[in-house]
Amino acid sequence: MTIWLRSLLFNVVLYAWCAVVVLMLWALIPFPRRTIRAVTRLWMRSVHWLLEVTVGLVHEVRGRENLPPGPVIFACKHQSAWDTTIFHCLVEAPAYVLKKELLAIPLYGWYLKRVKMISIDREAGPAALRSMLRQAAEALGMGRSVVIFPEGTRVAPGERLPYHPGVAALYSLTEAAVVPVAVNSGLFWGRRSFLKRPGVIVLEMLPPMPRGMDRRTFMAELERRIEEASARLAAEAGSP
Repeated sequence: MTIWLRSLLFNVVLYAWCAVVVLMLWALIPFPRRTIRAVTRLWMRSVHWLLEVTVGLVHEVRGRENLPPGPVIFACKHQSAWDTTIFHCLVEAPAYVLKKELLAIPLYGWYLKRVKMISIDREAGPAALRSMLRQAAEALGMGRSVVIFPEGTRVAPGERLPYHPGVAALYSLTEAAVVPVAVNSGLFWGRRSFLKRPGVIVLEMLPPMPRGMDRRTFMAELERRIEEASARLAAEAGSP
């Protein structure tokens, strides 16, 4: 079966299955959050299983030994929609930092509110940063790890956008370790790409950022670590 046909099968089944699960999650809104999060984890694992059986796309997670105890802040390179699924399978009840517009999506937005994802109104200026810090502190206080994509959007492999300062604020104003995360997911599931290619997506957790750096040094070092590791993973996968 060609990559195009495999991708067609995956996309058709994915959208149908996601519609069913979102309706199920909406029906579960009155239930405890732990129930909804358990269903979410099963949902994300089913997406990965579907990728494997239809497209031949699997994943490998490296660097688990770099995770310190307790909740952390994952600062992750963002290349693909896949990146938004994987942390549900790696840690308990992750709190993703996401744009507020997603909360307006019927059913799905209600689910995001119910499980207390961290929403940002990007038009709110400094108030958005204060709101993010408050929500992140609440999540960390509940023992939940926070997932933030410093570039703020998906970026194609080999490209980069400026890193936003929100991650530096989290580093400076919380006690949680910041763990840089590199990926090569965009090589296999690109932004707005119909095609999903077979292979092995690699996610690598790097050692936590040292404490005590000033904001400028922290941002430069975080970006260097993530970008260099992501480029290495791309080269390993055979990307030019």
